[in-house]
Amino acid sequence: MAILSDPSISAYPIRLYNQPGSDAPVSARLPSLQLVNAGHLPGRTLQRRAARFSRWACVYITGGSGYYQVDDGPLQPVEAGSLFWLHPEAVFHYGPWEGAYWDEYYFTFEGTRIHEWLANWALQPLAVTAVGLDEARFGRMELMFRLIDSGMRYNLDRAALLLEQFVYELVHQVTDEGVRGQGERAHQIVEDLNYCIYEAIDARGFAARHHISVSTLRRIVHAHTGYPFNEYLHRLKTAEAKSLLRGTSDSVKTISGRLGYKDVYYFSRLFKKYTGVSPKFFRQFDY
Repeated sequence: MAILSDPSISAYPIRLYNQPGSDAPVSARLPSLQLVNAGHLPGRTLQRRAARFSRWACVYITGGSGYYQVDDGPLQPVEAGSLFWLHPEAVFHYGPWEGAYWDEYYFTFEGTRIHEWLANWALQPLAVTAVGLDEARFGRMELMFRLIDSGMRYNLDRAALLLEQFVYELVHQVTDEGVRGQGERAHQIVEDLNYCIYEAIDARGFAARHHISVSTLRRIVHAHTGYPFNEYLHRLKTAEAKSLLRGTSDSVKTISGRLGYKDVYYFSRLFKKYTGVSPKFFRQFDY
């Protein structure tokens, strides 16, 4: 991750995430979809005129307002909760209104998978789509950032798959609105929990994120996973810790902190509880 200060873009620090050697992505297991880079630009003020791009990018605006124009087409308004696309097939003019700002998340990718999206999804590559704001999406985007930042091929592939799911849900939320029932809502809550492995969260905060009571959250998680809320979350983090112990040289303390555990000894006890061995033993003998 690079944290940059550039007043020509924003008055606030911006975060940029790139694959190692992003000019030639390293991931080979998913050649049809490779997430090349991503970024978070809070308080962006920069406007682009006649911009051309060699790769596709999806841009999600979470605050502020502005405009988006493709070639000589109409000026389309952009508000918080808007999704739009940048790609090689057109020239783009976009950015916050003069004197205004917007908060931007973007993900740049390449591969033939985009042709399947265009053929089979309700994706509008030349238009702004209002997809709304959902706090759960921030956790998903931050997880993709962390996976890119790891530089591990396995995690880069995971990030690409997460991006596809993220885009699918954004696009089809608009076309399928009102069709989903309570079962789908519960599924989404549990699925969001799966993306929170790098967060220090508790039941109260997670329930507030989804505007439900703590008791309802606990009931949903137990019904869909067979485990109480805390145990399911610890098991998710333990599974991720196993991948990190195998795939990185990070210390146990570093991994513990990344997964939201401030106390490495507490993390080690939990790890042993769910795997039967300590993190150090697990790594040493490649379980």
